[in-house]
Amino acid sequence: MYTFDSRVRYSECDSDSKLTLTGIVNYLQDCSVAQSDDLGVGIDYLVGHHYGWVVNYWQIDIARRPRLSETITVGTSPYKMAGFFGMRNFAIDAADGERLVTANSVWTLMDIEHYVPTKLPEDMASRYELFPKFDMEYTNRKIRLTEDAEREPAGNVTVTPFDLDSNHHLNNSRYIDWALSAMKAVDSGFDENNIKRLRVEYRHQVLLGQTLELTCCREEGAYTIEMTNEEGDVCCVLQACS
Repeated sequence: MYTFDSRVRYSECDSDSKLTLTGIVNYLQDCSVAQSDDLGVGIDYLVGHHYGWVVNYWQIDIARRPRLSETITVGTSPYKMAGFFGMRNFAIDAADGERLVTANSVWTLMDIEHYVPTKLPEDMASRYELFPKFDMEYTNRKIRLTEDAEREPAGNVTVTPFDLDSNHHLNNSRYIDWALSAMKAVDSGFDENNIKRLRVEYRHQVLLGQTLELTCCREEGAYTIEMTNEEGDVCCVLQACS
């Protein structure tokens, strides 16, 4: 597994002095970027070849959120590359080896000029060593609500330049920020400390200036946020489970 060590910073923590859920996602994303950079197929390579990795799905299982100033090891291991898909596991461990976070993810390599999936070139694929899949529960990457699920309005958000990533679309962690804020808006008793699993399904790209309408569904043990664009397309579905 590719790893790097870090110390949880004050700027990454919430009011309980714990690493935020968005902070966890950022560490995982940064780890995959760092590995690709070290292998010579990082952001500069991707931009130069008009490629971009786009995340389709996160499943993040949280045993314990790291605390302020805690030393952590963040790791990633690709386990499958086929066609234009890449699959990765991630982990965050405490200094004593305690497994704090375990994650699965699905990515698509895109031709950024035409914004269509493109087959992973052999030169890029050969740089990555594949590892066995983690021994963990793998959930369905499609997040579905029951037909009679009641949805309630949870506000609107508009994409600003500060929300964009290197592919010039909405950074995947910003969806999570907005969804968690929406959960708190519809339920003042919502507490991130109770979240043990976070699932995020990304369906459509979101660009600068677009507005998303958020709706929330509260079911036993889970909050689900749907983000819909002005054309009525569901762009992202996020589910937080206790």
